[in-house]
Amino acid sequence: MQLHDIKRKTKNKKRPLIGRGGKRGKTSGKGTKGQKSRSGRKMRPELRDFIKRMPKLRGYAFKSFADRAVALPLSALEKNFKSGDRVDPKTLVSSGIIQKQENKFPRVKILGSVRSTEITKKLTVSGIEVSASAKAAIEKAGGKVHE
Repeated sequence: MQLHDIKRKTKNKKRPLIGRGGKRGKTSGKGTKGQKSRSGRKMRPELRDFIKRMPKLRGYAFKSFADRAVALPLSALEKNFKSGDRVDPKTLVSSGIIQKQENKFPRVKILGSVRSTEITKKLTVSGIEVSASAKAAIEKAGGKVHE
């Protein structure tokens, strides 16, 4: 027995396609007529039209997809919270300082203002971004910051 004598156990069921629907016959699987059936055809991908339209849809100054953080001055915490309170996005929304955006709690960043970065209340801040000056002011008052 030699390699060329070996026969398959199962028959090869795929027949060579020839003719109108095949890969080699008459129209070679390209259907009939039109731009798509021509040799060397180059059609512009449909996705490219969308990509080229994107900057105009979103404005020429390409805006970021990322959500921007809501800026919150340190004075807002001083005004709306008592000493020992916990400050997180949920408590900020419930106290009416910020609103939900698209039914989600927004990103929030607490900023220490240039004029006054003092706070007298001991607060625990969690789940919120905090600027360096605001963090220093909160910790100076005896509070804690968990990011």
